[in-house]
Amino acid sequence: MPTPTPDSAQLAATLERLDGRGYKAYRDIEGEWTFSEFTLFIDRVQADPFADPSKLRIRVPLEVAALPARALGNRTRQVAAAAWLARAFRRSIREVGPRRAGTGKGGLVSIDAGGAEVLERTAVVFGEHWVEARIEVGLPAAGRRALGGEAASLLTHDLREIATRAWIDRRDEDDRSLLEFVDCVENQESIRRQLRERGLIAFVGDGAILPRESGASERPMLARDAVPFSSPQAFGVEFQVPHADAGAKGQVWRGMGIPRGIVLMVGGGYHGKTTVLRAIERAVVAHGPGDGRETVVADPGLVKIRAEDGRAVTGVDIQNFIDRLPPAPGRKTAKSTRHFSTSDASGSTSQAANIAEAIEIGASGLLLDEDTCATNFMVRDARMQALVHPRDEPITPFVDRVRALYDDLGVSSLIVMGGSGDYFDVADAVIEMKAYQALDVTARAQAIAKKDGYKTPRPAPMTPLRRPDPRIPLRAGFDARRGRREVKISSRDNEEIVYGTTKIDLRAVEQLFDPSQTRAIASALHVMAIDGIDEIRSLDSVLDEIEHLFDQEGLDGLDPLRRKGRHPGALARPRRFEIAAALNRMRTLQIADAKA
Repeated sequence: MPTPTPDSAQLAATLERLDGRGYKAYRDIEGEWTFSEFTLFIDRVQADPFADPSKLRIRVPLEVAALPARALGNRTRQVAAAAWLARAFRRSIREVGPRRAGTGKGGLVSIDAGGAEVLERTAVVFGEHWVEARIEVGLPAAGRRALGGEAASLLTHDLREIATRAWIDRRDEDDRSLLEFVDCVENQESIRRQLRERGLIAFVGDGAILPRESGASERPMLARDAVPFSSPQAFGVEFQVPHADAGAKGQVWRGMGIPRGIVLMVGGGYHGKTTVLRAIERAVVAHGPGDGRETVVADPGLVKIRAEDGRAVTGVDIQNFIDRLPPAPGRKTAKSTRHFSTSDASGSTSQAANIAEAIEIGASGLLLDEDTCATNFMVRDARMQALVHPRDEPITPFVDRVRALYDDLGVSSLIVMGGSGDYFDVADAVIEMKAYQALDVTARAQAIAKKDGYKTPRPAPMTPLRRPDPRIPLRAGFDARRGRREVKISSRDNEEIVYGTTKIDLRAVEQLFDPSQTRAIASALHVMAIDGIDEIRSLDSVLDEIEHLFDQEGLDGLDPLRRKGRHPGALARPRRFEIAAALNRMRTLQIADAKA
């Protein structure tokens, strides 16, 4: 007969026995422990009191959790329900307030519940008959000796109280909150699926609170201090959503539909242009009720583009925007921009590379704010054209390519522009933000563009626009070894990944919303290096494989050792565009047939 799983009383007794022993004695508790309400898995015990906390899982049978029947009807609802349950678990940790004990991280209990965005995470997952919280716990210590009694109280009393409050002894209002949260997310996804057939790249709901309480916060500004968004009549659209009163009153959401094509957002400084753009760039994923932006929905293929001085570029086809470089001194021929590489890109070159890289892997639209763009990349006015002949200028400004990007490649552009009216000539729609109110000024902008005194002659680009060449990454560029360590991969916030001896700077990747996404990207790069990169497949194809892995195995599949049924760490699902952004910024990246 199989050995019975030890219970919580045996866990407490074991911990009491470890009291005063060396910290590594805590490893005796690794394994599975049965509680009356759930099963506790202690997957990894930290090496010392100051190391990363221990990794535990609390698995509750679905019949014990007794979640509302319609909370888990499909994948979208499961992701949303998991997000709500993670937030409920975090709230319960704060309410119970486990006592910090001893040195280091003793007494710390945490769950990766995330922030404003609703992302697929490893923090809470569903099995066929259970729901599981993946948490981190700091085991108490005095110096480097185990405080077994404190640990027993933490693991057998405090954790039981946290899990019970969060998931088991729920009130009726908790279940109503759960269903509203899940319904709100499903409403957003319903609209997201309809955007393309409605000819839109984004929707901004009437009444949305777009400003944040500060530049360093994603919390909404207090409603009394903010101007609720209101759509201009010309851009007004309606969507019927599946669930009434979830995210907005009623079952019809009204607001501004931003059309596909070229759309300008203009207006004076501090009138709200960038605030709207920022809401849209973050609306590629859902937001929960109360965020203020829960009725803002964007096409998931929108990519924020900016200049990024100093970034590495490897084998990127930027010929659409930069061509005919002058030969370097002592050379007869210039460097090709068909497979362009540099270790220190300029503002214009980096912006050209960012666009080419986004289109290469399937971006449906580009988001640009002139404040973070290279001026010489965006436009050249008539006087500069008169002084510097087009044949002597390698840069084809974005204004001269943006029309063909949409007409020929189907890539839309939403541009915040306050300093150049040259874009009036190519814009399909122009929205003015005035005192935080959106106005339709398309007709006025087009009339201005036709006036002789305002017209800027624009030379036709010397070459037709074409889709950037696909690139094939080589495995030789991926080496996660570091000294004696076989694999060294780490991340810091949303700013940096360390892959072996290489540091990847992500500070300019603006659609990375959560440090757990950065951790997932770091793991994804390693999985790609082991299983995905074969010297044959294009980057686009490799990213397809990673997304297929996410869909089939969840984020647990990012463990290259495929250790099933263990705590995978705090991970959140990134988009393909942010995974590619990290890969493209690897200074060790090698591309097949790329010419330096």
